[in-house]
Amino acid sequence: NFQIRHACGDPKAKPSYLVDKNLESAVKFIVRKFPAVETRNNNQQLAQLQKEKSEILKNLALYYFTFVDVMEFKVGKLTTVNFDLTKNYLDLVVTYTTLMIILSRIEERKAIIGLYNYAHEMTHGASDREYPRLGQMIVDYENPLKKMMEEFVPHGKSLSDALISLQMVYPRRNLSADQWRNAQLLSLISAPSTMLNPAQSDTMPCEYLSLDAMEKWIVFGFILCHAVLNSDAAALSLWKLALQSSTCLCLFRDEVFHIHKAAEDLFVNIRGYNKRINDIRECKEQAGSMHRERRKFLRSALKELATVLADQPGLLGPKALFVFMALSFARDEIIWLLRHADNIQKKSTDDFIDKHIAELIFYMEELRAHVRKYGPVMQRYYVQYLSGFDAVVLNELVQNLSVCPEDESIIMSSFVNTMTSLSVKQVEDGEVFDFRGMRLDWFRLQAYTSVSKASLGISDHKELGKMMNTIIFHTKMVDSLVEMLVETSDLSIFCFYSRAFEKMFQQCLELPSQSRHSICFPLLCTHFMSCTHELCPEEVRDRSLSLCNMFLDEMAKQARNLITDICTEQCTLSDQLLPKHCAKTISQAVNKKSKKATGKKGEPEREKPGVESMRKNRLLVTNLDKLHTALSELCFSINYVPNLVVWEHTFTPREYLTSHLEIRFTKSIVGMTMYNQATQEIAKPSELLTSVRAYMTVLQSIENYVTIDITRVFNNVLLQQTQHLDSHGEPTITSLYTNWYLETLLRQVSNGHIAYFPAMKAFVNLPTENELTFNAEEYSDISEMRSLSELLGPYGMKFLSESLMWHISSQVAELKKLVVENMEVLTQMRTSFDKPDHMAALFKKLTSVDSVLKRMTIIGVILSFRSLAQEALRDFQDSVSVAMNVYELSSAAGLPCEIDPALVVALSSQKKNISPEEEYKIACLLMVFVAVSLPTLASNVMSQYSPAIEGHCNNIHCLAKAINQIAAALFTIHKGSIEDRLKEFLALASSSLLKIGQETDKMTTRNRESVYLLLDMIVQESPFLTMDLLESCFPYVLLRNAYHAVYKQSISANA
Repeated sequence: NFQIRHACGDPKAKPSYLVDKNLESAVKFIVRKFPAVETRNNNQQLAQLQKEKSEILKNLALYYFTFVDVMEFKVGKLTTVNFDLTKNYLDLVVTYTTLMIILSRIEERKAIIGLYNYAHEMTHGASDREYPRLGQMIVDYENPLKKMMEEFVPHGKSLSDALISLQMVYPRRNLSADQWRNAQLLSLISAPSTMLNPAQSDTMPCEYLSLDAMEKWIVFGFILCHAVLNSDAAALSLWKLALQSSTCLCLFRDEVFHIHKAAEDLFVNIRGYNKRINDIRECKEQAGSMHRERRKFLRSALKELATVLADQPGLLGPKALFVFMALSFARDEIIWLLRHADNIQKKSTDDFIDKHIAELIFYMEELRAHVRKYGPVMQRYYVQYLSGFDAVVLNELVQNLSVCPEDESIIMSSFVNTMTSLSVKQVEDGEVFDFRGMRLDWFRLQAYTSVSKASLGISDHKELGKMMNTIIFHTKMVDSLVEMLVETSDLSIFCFYSRAFEKMFQQCLELPSQSRHSICFPLLCTHFMSCTHELCPEEVRDRSLSLCNMFLDEMAKQARNLITDICTEQCTLSDQLLPKHCAKTISQAVNKKSKKATGKKGEPEREKPGVESMRKNRLLVTNLDKLHTALSELCFSINYVPNLVVWEHTFTPREYLTSHLEIRFTKSIVGMTMYNQATQEIAKPSELLTSVRAYMTVLQSIENYVTIDITRVFNNVLLQQTQHLDSHGEPTITSLYTNWYLETLLRQVSNGHIAYFPAMKAFVNLPTENELTFNAEEYSDISEMRSLSELLGPYGMKFLSESLMWHISSQVAELKKLVVENMEVLTQMRTSFDKPDHMAALFKKLTSVDSVLKRMTIIGVILSFRSLAQEALRDFQDSVSVAMNVYELSSAAGLPCEIDPALVVALSSQKKNISPEEEYKIACLLMVFVAVSLPTLASNVMSQYSPAIEGHCNNIHCLAKAINQIAAALFTIHKGSIEDRLKEFLALASSSLLKIGQETDKMTTRNRESVYLLLDMIVQESPFLTMDLLESCFPYVLLRNAYHAVYKQSISANA
């Protein structure tokens, strides 16, 4: 019925025949004539039905026969005076009533039944055999409660007797929070001397009986036998109490029954019921505050109970009844709130909004966990209880019976024998207990002894009944703990209140004091497995999984956001300790010493780092304190269970947090570079490293809250940052810094705005008309390069190196083109270096001399930058663990090599459209081209050597590195002699430079001495050339005089 109602209420799930335009007139005709069947003289309206009769029969059969099943569900008369039979009888009445109410709420019931029957008649020539009764039932039960009030008149006595038997149970269960508090309900420590005494009651099964179930019995029962309300004060008292307790009852899942309105509508038409109607009106809306206070009491009571049992799990034995009472009470209050909050008219009232509901659910879950964990403890206790006490007492009671028929005697004896045979060894051996047969025998015994002419009447032997009810409870503690948990604490109804469920979860996360209990919401999703019904097994699996996933994801996101906020605060504090901020402090100290006035009067003094840690009192709470508190609360929840299983799917809350931390850490690292593509601004590596370390320190502290491997997060994230792209295809700090150094810093070096200063081992801005937006020294000194190496690691530096080599490779390709253009002249010059006049004539024929030198200088600059990066990487060589050959391994570790492996790889990968011999010749001629072009540098005003920087402002000192590295790489590729080719280069270069010593033109030779020094630099840089070799080509006295001249010139310039 519930399924049909929901299917018909959903336009997407509704049977297509009910919304088919072609069948619209037929459906209206059938509903109007229902339950009569008129197939003749209505051919026009039923013509379309004739066409689709077989499909209708097929698709509506399930719906039709469900209605037939409802019709077959009959209520039988049963008189009871004892627990099990009374409970089952009242459940039967409520089930029947619920079924008929839900049936009446299916608006399309007549259309479905009528369509099916017309299709059946057209197919088989006669109506379905069940149709007449079914049609009559649908008509009779248009107003189901009114019809059932008439129907239950014969059952009035038995039903009212069963209901009035609740007068000792229901009022005791429906007490106010103050009464519970005064009685110290559920407290184990209120009476320490009785802590080990077993919790007992004359009505054990009634102690944890659902209040919700009892209210259904009372409300529906007294509506059906309403006459007793006028004649019995006990009945009226129960009725009023139930009306005051709830405004609506659950029919099935999220289908509810509004008690007051329905009862008033029924009683208003009955003569003499004005008092009953007044009772209903008086009892309206009195329940909210009472239930709110109950929830408040239960939160503290369950917390105390869970805490004591966690410390002393042995108490679960004697105090098991308290646990199941606590679970049942809490479950009733939670379901009451859920049902009323979703269906109450006055939604603004605080009585129906409980921001602390998560705490109550959480303590329920704690108690459930204790029962599951310490089940064997409870089994041991109750196995001994059953065999050592219950069996003895029951045996005495049976022996003292004055009358005991044979059948009853056999059943009683079997009870005693079953309990006597129990032993603790069975628990230790892991034996599976099953007392269902014993409980069924007791149920039969109740039936035997409840009939009016029974020789052994249970009403005459109440002690026996009480004892057996206690024994039945004890057997459940041995073999049915899981079933007991479901019976007393199942909250699977949340599955059908998704919106309210999600709202409660959001309220829990928003309140820091409640966030520690947020894990109860994913744990509730494990209850949903029990909400599928045998008669209605629709799929709730996907809803359970999606809700559980959503809750855990939101918890992890919230924790991640808190961690991010803490990291931001810590990064700000770390930033205050950066060296750049100490300048002002030093300035103030110096000025104070010299008694100079500083700044404007009234300018606030800058707070020193660490001031945030100084507190005047403990009440002072900073934003960081609040964040840490909120995080520790939420992490408690995430760490509460290692995993939870929902529909055979295992969820691990900690993995959600780990996953979110990885994603956020990745984004944060990239974000902290503050790279702006438009302005080409980027954070200094040392500042980024400080921020990353601060971030990592915070993340490492998370291990104090949650059992997660934060090192794994670091490895996953930081290793990805050493690659060009991360696992999501996003740029990393490696790609950002590589791009910035190549496209911004080194490009400005090529443009003449920045120079490489060997003395400082850094690139430095040169004074130019257009000032650069950044200071090159702050990005390229040794401390920054070390920071860059630590951030990028060997893999990242290898990528940077490969990118640099790609640029060198493209420059070499252009140089080769220039060599090809001048090949004939260069070939002649190679063999004529000892003929000055002929060389001078040939030199004039060369083209693109300046371009060759500029490109070689660019290569030298790139190699100088790379040498800085490699030097910085040496500190981290231990972290390199990749399989490479010796040279590649050394290079990756930042160790210097005679032949640069990365450069060899880059140059050898160039496309070769000519023979190897021709390639080798071009390489040789390239060295010749560079050698004969060096003298032209002397005429450049920027070629002045500066002793202070140990280089030239136009970066020609970088030619030394370029010439050596390019020669070594090219002749390694072409298997030539590097030493021979460099000797040839030295001979050509020295010959060309000696020639400018004879020049008289001052403009041509203005920086002759500075250019001479290049020869010394080339030899000093080269592992293949020696000073002896240079002496044979170029007199050392010229070098000495050149150094003397440039130093003298530098001193005079400074003066």
